Amino acid sequence: MNDDVLNMSLRKFLKKVGVTSQREIENAVKAALESGRLKGNEALKAEVRLTIPEAGLDVVIEGAIELE
Repeated sequence: MNDDVLNMSLRKFLKKVGVTSQREIENAVKAALESGRLKGNEALKAEVRLTIPEAGLDVVIEGAIELE
């Protein structure tokens, strides 16, 4: 295993995850606000599941996204 290759590959993957996740969350929140499902002062529970079956990884990361 080449640690430098792994590190760069991880950074590229995490950047993609971060950018895509932010865009999707923003779009979903805006749509929910426009439809009235959200008021705009909530703290939204969020979770992400990260899996890499070949490495035996299956972890859920929990957090909250505050709107105000």
